[in-house]
Amino acid sequence: MSRVEGVISTRPVVSWINLVEVYYRVERDHGRLAADDTLGSLRSALSLELPGTARMIEAARLKAGAPIALGDCFALVTAAAHDLVLLTGDPEIVELPDPPCPVEDLRRH
Repeated sequence: MSRVEGVISTRPVVSWINLVEVYYRVERDHGRLAADDTLGSLRSALSLELPGTARMIEAARLKAGAPIALGDCFALVTAAAHDLVLLTGDPEIVELPDPPCPVEDLRRH
């Protein structure tokens, strides 16, 4: 079992911002039906969080000081708000000098 498969069973917290990023990528590459199916599957497997104003400001402040994507900022501040480790293979996040939460590099698994 992969690290991600092990965590999915715990219904990890994910920002809706990151979920809509998945949606548009799947729609672009595979069509709307596949995107809708993926969204349905992920909604049932994850604990989704719609960010409020405070979380959006946290993400904006992180983005102001870090050369990473805004979606990555939402992933980081969401994980930090829930005292979670962010699982990623994104080198921009992994190499961030002072992330607001612990980061686990999935490329090592």
